[in-house]
Amino acid sequence: MSALLVLTNLPDRAAAERIADLLIEQKLAACVNILAPCRSVYRWKGAVQHDEEHPLLVKTTAERYAELERAIRGAHPYELPEIIAVPIERGLPGYLDWVAAETKP
Repeated sequence: MSALLVLTNLPDRAAAERIADLLIEQKLAACVNILAPCRSVYRWKGAVQHDEEHPLLVKTTAERYAELERAIRGAHPYELPEIIAVPIERGLPGYLDWVAAETKP
């Protein structure tokens, strides 16, 4: 089992909670942290944007990533959502075992 930390941002708290609930209910994630709002600055369609966003930290496994990505894309309000997966190279073995158990289909 290889664990992943998946990052995405949502435009408001309600959308962040909806996606977090969806991922947990479908066992695509073991845990989702909804962080405090942050300010994102980026270029989109030729214009610089300054938006408040709510970051999500999603713990899952590589085996569940494709389904998790589909679920986020299907529920995400953005045309092109940020979805980035970072491998978890080390972690408390018991916690990583829990992530694996909680994301079994």
